[in-house]
Amino acid sequence: MTTLTTFPAVLAARLRNDPGQPLVTFYDQASGERVELSVTTWANWVAKASSLLVDELGLERGDRVAIDLPPHWLGTVFLGAAWNCGLVVTTSTDTATTDLAAVVCGPDSLADWADRSGELAVLACALLPLGVRFPEPVPAGVVDVGVDIWSQPDAFSAWDPPQADDPAVETGGRQLSQAQLWSEAAGTGLVGDGRLLAVADPVTEPAILCEPLLAGGSLILVVRAEPERLEATYVAEHATARFPA
Repeated sequence: MTTLTTFPAVLAARLRNDPGQPLVTFYDQASGERVELSVTTWANWVAKASSLLVDELGLERGDRVAIDLPPHWLGTVFLGAAWNCGLVVTTSTDTATTDLAAVVCGPDSLADWADRSGELAVLACALLPLGVRFPEPVPAGVVDVGVDIWSQPDAFSAWDPPQADDPAVETGGRQLSQAQLWSEAAGTGLVGDGRLLAVADPVTEPAILCEPLLAGGSLILVVRAEPERLEATYVAEHATARFPA
């Protein structure tokens, strides 16, 4: 059996094996929003975001990118895109950080990052249903993801693809390589092709995305959850595990 050690290899395997199966289901229980992305649809979003980061904004393998978003399905897309391009995701949201090539932010943190758009790529997500644009124009120099991502292609192949020992994420004072994302993608309680319900953030807890992606399962990401509705969602979505347990 071939050992999968990079994000592009893991995603390619999922696309071969079960492209139409759900991969990420997102619930905002305060607004009632529900978004479900199949493996293929999620991969298309990842490809578009990869092209935006590399082909449009000029990021290169080894560059560092901050993802300053609340838990959201677009957070999983930009995680995948960063790993697809060999970028290093940092969970630090310190706007004074000097070694970033890009930041992906949301409406609540856009004002904090907009002034740095002259020195790094600032991508802003409105976090509205269907990934649409901000209702009002974003500050000059800021990329509105809801505008610029749609023109990107549905397929992406890095000219300088990530390698197994490339750093992939920095979180909690620890750095994980591409290979470690998959060798350590465990601990969520997911078994095989089950469905993992999580109320954690995939950016700071990458295993809740990596384990389902690798194992053939799926992630149900729930935000602003009330206990009673969370239990009802667990049953309705046929979840088999939860994180935190």
